[in-house]
Amino acid sequence: MTVIVVITAFIATILGSISGIGGGVIIKPVMDAILDLSASTISFLSGTTVLTMTIVSLLRSRGGETKVDRRGTFLAIGGAVGGLLGKMLFSLVAEGASDPSLVSLVQNIVMVVLTLMVLFYVLLKSRIHTLNVMNPAASTLLGLLLGVLSSFLGIGGGPINIMLLSFFFSMDSKTAALTSLYIIFFSQAVSFISTLIEGFPPFEISMLLPMMVAAVLGATLGRAFSKKMSSHAVDVLFSWMLVVITFISIYNCVRFA
Repeated sequence: MTVIVVITAFIATILGSISGIGGGVIIKPVMDAILDLSASTISFLSGTTVLTMTIVSLLRSRGGETKVDRRGTFLAIGGAVGGLLGKMLFSLVAEGASDPSLVSLVQNIVMVVLTLMVLFYVLLKSRIHTLNVMNPAASTLLGLLLGVLSSFLGIGGGPINIMLLSFFFSMDSKTAALTSLYIIFFSQAVSFISTLIEGFPPFEISMLLPMMVAAVLGATLGRAFSKKMSSHAVDVLFSWMLVVITFISIYNCVRFA
C-alpha cells in the first residue's frame, strides 16, 4: 500500500502544484480509501507532504512571469491563524467522536459539498460577475476561512481556495493557483509547528519520507508544466480533478457511514 500512496502523492503534487489545490485534496481521500489509519495520522501525513510541495513550488516559481497577488500577504496571515483554528476544531471533533471513523466521515461529507460547489462555480464561471476585494481586513478574514477549512480537512488547501480567489479577487487561474499555494504554505506551516509542540500522531517514517520525496519531485515537475500551460488549460485540468475528487470522497462517505 505504501507504493500506491507514494505514487498518489507524486501525481497529486504535480497536479496540485499546477492548479493550486495543494494535492492533499487527492492524497487524503485516497489514503482514507485504502488505509486503516486514524484520521489524525492521515491528516498529518497528507499535510506534511503538501507543506513540502508548497515550499518547493514557491521556490521554483521565483523569477517566473506569474506572481503571487499582492493581497496574498493578508490572505496568508489569515491562513496561518486559520490553520491553527482548524487544527483545534479537528481535535475537538476527534475527541468528541464516539467512533474514530465518524471523523473521517465528517471530513469526506464536507469535501463532497465543497467540491460540488466549486464544480458548479467552474461550470458557470463565464456567467458570474466576480468581485475585486482590496480591503486588507476582508482579505485576512477570507484567508482565515481558507486556513480553517484546509487544516480541519487535512487537505492543505483544496478547490475552495481557487473558487474564492477567483470570485472575491478576480484572479486568473494561474495567479490564483500560485497565491493559493502561498496561503497553503502558511496555514500548513502553522499546523505543523502546532503538531510539533503538541506531539505527533502515530505514523511510519518509512511512509512519510517517500511521500516527501515524491512531493519534491512532483512540485518540480508541476511548476515546469505550469510555465508551459495557458490559464484555460489549467481550468480544464482543474475541472477534471474536481470530478475525480468528488467520486473518491463519495466512495469514502459510503465506506465510513
